[in-house]
Amino acid sequence: MDKLLLEMEVVFIYKLIIVEDEYEIRLGLANYFPWKDIGFEVVGQFENGKECLNYISKNHVDTVLCDIKMPVMSGLELAKVISESNINVKMVIISGYTEFEYARQALRYGVKDYIVKPTKYSEIVEVFNKIKRELDSEQYDEMKAQSKNETIYESGGQGDIISIIKKYIKENYKDATLEDAAKIVYMNPYYLSKFFKQKTGKNFSDYLTEVKMKKAADFLKNPLYKTYEVSSMVGYKNPKNFTRAFKKFYRKSPREYVISEK
Repeated sequence: MDKLLLEMEVVFIYKLIIVEDEYEIRLGLANYFPWKDIGFEVVGQFENGKECLNYISKNHVDTVLCDIKMPVMSGLELAKVISESNINVKMVIISGYTEFEYARQALRYGVKDYIVKPTKYSEIVEVFNKIKRELDSEQYDEMKAQSKNETIYESGGQGDIISIIKKYIKENYKDATLEDAAKIVYMNPYYLSKFFKQKTGKNFSDYLTEVKMKKAADFLKNPLYKTYEVSSMVGYKNPKNFTRAFKKFYRKSPREYVISEK
C-alpha cells in the first residue's frame, strides 16, 4: 500500500458549514466565495448554532465558519458544546465584535481562528489555507498509519479489499456509503475512493448506482411494486431523483422499461 499511496495524487476536499443569522451575509459567504479553489465544499447553511449542532451530530463535517452572536444558540455556545462533546471539527469564529473577551473565550473552546467583520477576502484565504494544511497533514498521517496495517492484505491482498467492498454494496445497496465502506476495510474514505477507482476503473458512487439500478430493474419486473416503492427500496427518498437516475442508466424511464420487458 505504501507504493500505491506514493503513486496517487490525493486531493482532499473538506466539508464546510456556514452559520450566520444574517441572511445576506450567510448567502454571500456561502455562494460568492470560491471555497472549492482552496479545498472546501459548503455542505450546509444555518442561521443559529442549534441548527448547526443538529446537523453535525448526524453528518460528518470538517470545518464550521460561525458568527459569534446569534439567537437560540450563539457561536460561543456552539464552540463550548463542540469542545465538551469532543466533536472532531475545526471551528472559525467570525464577528463584528472586537472585544478581546470574545476572542479569549473562543480560543478557550478550541476555536482555530477569529475573524473580525468586515472580513477581508485575503484574511479568509489565509485562515482557511492554514486549516486545510492542518487537515491535509492529519489525513496523510492517518493514511500512512493505515498503510502499515497489514491485516486485510494478509487475508487475501488488494483484490480481497475490492471483494469486501463489492459484497458490502451488494448487501447494503439501499444505505451504503463510502464512509461506512471505508470503516469496514480500515481505510481512509479519500484513499478508498482513489483505490477503488484504480482497481475497478469505476468510481465508488458509480458502482453503487449501477448496483442500485440493476436491483431496481429486478424489482420493477414484479407487477406488485409501484415505481415510488422501488425508489424507496433502493435508497431514493425522492422518486423523481430515482426516475432520473434510472433513465440515465438504462436510457428508459421505469415505465418504459417495464413495458419493454413484457
